Amino acid sequence: MTKHIHVVGLDDFNGSKLQRIDMPEGLRVHPLMAYEEVKGQDTINFNDLLETACQRLQDRTDPRDGVIGWWDFPTTSLVPQICQRFGLPGPSLESVLKCEHKYWSRLAQREAIPDYIPNFCAVDPFHDDPKSQLTLDYPFWIKPVKGFASQLGFRINSEADFDHAIEIIRQEIGRLGDPFDALLNKVELPEEVAAVGGHFCIAEEIIGGRQCTLEGYVHEGDVQIYGTVDSIRLPNRSSFQRYQYPSRLPRRVQRWMEAVAKRIMSHIGYDNATFNMEFFWDPKRKKLSMLEINPRLSQSHADLFEKVHGVPHFQIMTDLAIGRAPHWTGREGEANCAAKFFIRRFSDARVTSVPDADTIRQLEADFPGCEIDVRVKPGTVLSDLKDQDAYSYELADVFMGASNQQELLRNFAQVRKRLKFRFAKPTKHRRHPDPEEASSVT
Repeated sequence: MTKHIHVVGLDDFNGSKLQRIDMPEGLRVHPLMAYEEVKGQDTINFNDLLETACQRLQDRTDPRDGVIGWWDFPTTSLVPQICQRFGLPGPSLESVLKCEHKYWSRLAQREAIPDYIPNFCAVDPFHDDPKSQLTLDYPFWIKPVKGFASQLGFRINSEADFDHAIEIIRQEIGRLGDPFDALLNKVELPEEVAAVGGHFCIAEEIIGGRQCTLEGYVHEGDVQIYGTVDSIRLPNRSSFQRYQYPSRLPRRVQRWMEAVAKRIMSHIGYDNATFNMEFFWDPKRKKLSMLEINPRLSQSHADLFEKVHGVPHFQIMTDLAIGRAPHWTGREGEANCAAKFFIRRFSDARVTSVPDADTIRQLEADFPGCEIDVRVKPGTVLSDLKDQDAYSYELADVFMGASNQQELLRNFAQVRKRLKFRFAKPTKHRRHPDPEEASSVT
């Protein structure tokens, strides 16, 4: 019998990939909430979103075989509650929050994997003297306890950097802090966590090295890792240039990361869902550090897995959602390696023109397997974009596969030259420009 999957935050680009998974019974995909309802909103009312989604699902006559979503908060916390309410497979809300809440997550990690995390402390940005709460020396990173895509994440090298970051954080943290507090009210929090709400930040020692992301899942308590993706940054060290699969890290290092990942996921009780986990490997110091856990797969990696394995990793997410042990293939795709490249700009501007449809069609024809997703349109003021990192603006994503890394990078360089964006001065200035703006690729 055909399986009916209901998606929170369904978008055309990823929805088309979801349709390409292997479901022997047949697959019907239903939008439960539109992309625009859970992404890019100025304000997020978590409880309203939850009740809207549940009411829609209740009113439907289609079978309810599973509920999925691939976006970060609020989607990551909506899905488990919807599943719980309708008796569908999914992780517990508490285990999700042990990933979502960066301070709570670090406390859990300190219990299970203390050798693989940096020193950290909580910081209330609204405290009369925020610096008095610091237990770290410069430099360090500061970021909200709930954030994603490096939003409001700042590298702090001095008191002046700290004061500047706190000023910006105070202005903007409420967008996610308010709905995250509404979510935290739904669970019984440990005393140490209850004091650190959605308007708090976490400061952490700098960790570095070669960055990568493990993609994994847990099914009935069995933790599995099925792929490792390299996360390669631009020279500014703050923004990603590309995600590349499979990882080029030594296999022994990957096995080491997998062991650490299995230990922490078992410790927090996460089950019946996908996750991804970010690590740094410092080859000079032989030091492995875990950056964070995300209670979802990364939709950015779906095309990479499809090009190399022949099917996107939405396969695993959907199998878990219907209560089935995941079915995953070997490398049956047409490429030996694949990447998602980011085209960025590092200063504010108003977009005046973007690559037209004919240009994109021609590029995708000239480079088979290439997919281009333009993220802006004429008239867009870059500083008005939501869900950007603190130092850059994402203009377009380019997905490509190749037989080897040299070919992959060569082909992208040709595509990049032919993708033309034009800009005019904005009506307002960037609040927090990248100090290494000259390293921009745009």
